[in-house]
Amino acid sequence: MKILALESSCDETAAAVVEDGRLVRSSVIASQVEEHKLYGGVVPEIASRRHSEAIVPVTQKALDDAGMTLDEIDAIAVTYAPGLIGALLVGVNFAKGLSLSAKKPLIPVHHLRSHIAANYITAPELEPPFLCLVVSGGHTHIVEVNGYTDLRVIGCTRDDAAGEAFDKAARAMGMPYPGGVEMDRIAENGDPMAFRLPHPKVDGAPYDFSFSGLKTAVINLIHNAKQKGEELPVPDLAASFRKAVVDCLVQNFVKAAEAFGSKKLVIAGGVSANSLLRRRLDEECRKHGWKLYMPALNLCGDNAAMVGAQGYYEFLAGNTAGLDLNACAEMPIQGPQG
Repeated sequence: MKILALESSCDETAAAVVEDGRLVRSSVIASQVEEHKLYGGVVPEIASRRHSEAIVPVTQKALDDAGMTLDEIDAIAVTYAPGLIGALLVGVNFAKGLSLSAKKPLIPVHHLRSHIAANYITAPELEPPFLCLVVSGGHTHIVEVNGYTDLRVIGCTRDDAAGEAFDKAARAMGMPYPGGVEMDRIAENGDPMAFRLPHPKVDGAPYDFSFSGLKTAVINLIHNAKQKGEELPVPDLAASFRKAVVDCLVQNFVKAAEAFGSKKLVIAGGVSANSLLRRRLDEECRKHGWKLYMPALNLCGDNAAMVGAQGYYEFLAGNTAGLDLNACAEMPIQGPQG
């Protein structure tokens, strides 16, 4: 089954052709990062306008690269939630138009489910059940994946997501957007033990996260140094902050794996590209004799290939939509009834 997939939840306009949920025939991404760098973050109105301009040529290139026409496509999948509402609406409405004109089934795909599905492309042998740590700019979840469309959140952040904390702390350190990527690079040359930073825990919820206090602690540290005219060693501060965030992520994920008896661990989302997180989880899984799956680096960020991968399993589960499909800025990973 060949699926044309579309993604426009934030600041990447993407289209891909994916066969049977695992084989990527084409994948095209038009990024807006350079434009949003001017503002230190994504400007929703600009993102929506750029999606409107890019979605037709990006989709056509995905079909061309796959050597296919729309007639040869079996279904159309689109990210419909969660994300920036204006950005999502561009993809959803375009997908509905294609579905109507080409008489193809329309498959609504949850953004976080598709991030998990990126691993099905990287590791074709991977099948549920498994435990997944989903870490991105807007979300931090520990998800029990019992089936391709049967997912349950067992832990999540109570405030900031890990990626959001990385980006905001990086901005306070003077790094350009997207800060998390730059911090990861700079932290490689720093001393992670140079600064003692808090490792927040949530009482009574061993698998939940809280990054707001950690983010505030490093921002206060920077402000206090500026007031005293002191210059902080940025690589050391970046390394210390990265270590604190990764410590929290790894500790809770490992606790959850032990409690639930999981021997297959998966990571997904933009922060799954973080080099320290990948190293630390690899070490933990080797120590415990667990199998670790990580998406290829080019599949960690937003892309349409992962939408096509998850879309295949949504279709098999009977999850299709009509022309009344709407975009949703927020939605639990379990779906509308979650």
